[in-house]
Amino acid sequence: MDYQECVDILEELHGNSHGPLREARQANVPRLLAALGHPEHELRGMLVVGTNGKGSTCAFAVAAVAAAGARAGSMPSPHLQEPRERIRVDGVPVTRAEYASAFAEVYRAAYRYDLPVMATGLYAATAAVHFRNAGVRLAVAEASIGGSRAAARELDLDVKVVTGIGLDHVGLLGDTLAEITRAKVEAVRDGDHAVLGRLAPEAVTAAGRVLDRRTGVSVWRMDHEIRYTARTANGPGGPAALVDVTTPRAVHRDLPCPLPGAHQHHNLALAVAAVDAMVERGHVRAPDAARLRTRLAATRWPGRLELVPAARLGDWTGRVLLDGATNPQGVATVTPEILRHARAAGHPDRPPVLVFSAFANKDVPGMLAPLPPHWPLVLTRTGSHECADPATLRARLAPAGRGPCLTAEDTRSALHRAGELAGPGGLIVVLGSLRLVGEARTALGLPAA
Repeated sequence: MDYQECVDILEELHGNSHGPLREARQANVPRLLAALGHPEHELRGMLVVGTNGKGSTCAFAVAAVAAAGARAGSMPSPHLQEPRERIRVDGVPVTRAEYASAFAEVYRAAYRYDLPVMATGLYAATAAVHFRNAGVRLAVAEASIGGSRAAARELDLDVKVVTGIGLDHVGLLGDTLAEITRAKVEAVRDGDHAVLGRLAPEAVTAAGRVLDRRTGVSVWRMDHEIRYTARTANGPGGPAALVDVTTPRAVHRDLPCPLPGAHQHHNLALAVAAVDAMVERGHVRAPDAARLRTRLAATRWPGRLELVPAARLGDWTGRVLLDGATNPQGVATVTPEILRHARAAGHPDRPPVLVFSAFANKDVPGMLAPLPPHWPLVLTRTGSHECADPATLRARLAPAGRGPCLTAEDTRSALHRAGELAGPGGLIVVLGSLRLVGEARTALGLPAA
């Protein structure tokens, strides 16, 4: 089986991920791992769940683990451009050949024992097999949507991190903040160490009710057992954010936060606390302070407020800002940074142009509400079967009274249309879907992240 065959199989599974067999396919993930000889039994580490911030929290955690002198396997979800981005060792995606080798082993087992699973189950099992084959024993995994039903939960990593909870995926997880919180915090099992980010009061109550039903669980909470402060300091490369993090195990000072946005200070603190929890459990040594600063300073997470300063689309050149915010809470969080880039563009008579796509079940008016209504908007669709039709998006936005609103059939044509509207040297902002961000990176000639 070659890499393209793996990609084709996964795309087909994504197109059939909803239906009456969903629960049965989820139940097959533990059976598939058993058929593979339980590769997850050799793994220790953390599972990160939540509405937003999971990917960057994982990226910071991998950096902290490397500072402790350990190899970390990580499992971001979703990928931007290629499935192999979902399996990384020390932050570097595996090769196509390595991915195909592990995937073929998993797929043969699923076929041999008649264990159909969803794509998320194949992703988790393939990662576990690769980590076993590569001798990686420490994992930083990201849950795809939920918590209790996430395939990555079956890896049984005993440090569970909850980044934050918002109203998203309501059709799958529940209609209220309490229901969504329960769906995610249910990932915590007896004997785990739970590390909770900053939560709304309703989510705090719901999380507490879940954790009260668990035995032997240790809990560290942001603004209680975990605290952080952030400040701006001048460095060789200009102003930089430095974060001090205090956990029950240690005090970490002057930690650089290279990812833009004040929300990343919280994610960095959460990641450092989670690694301290792993230190307490004996999974990893305490990170060296100097190496921790160096590793954190080098952290990158593509597709999240990622600026392409000299983008080229045909005859157009300018700046493209990419962000994978997929819900109103996420867009509101990154809007200050988007506005900062708009001011830096220096073209008050030419506002940025938004390229937007979203899944059909998303709160599209709520997602765009934080952004200036007069900015031109190009609505498009990605290759995802869950993506809303651009014409449908425009109809849903009509009552909101937004400015010029155009449609384009695909991501590449949307970017070209946006370039025409933005003018030479202008700014294009791409957001609404990580699939859109991935397709935009490909159209811009950027390599797989």
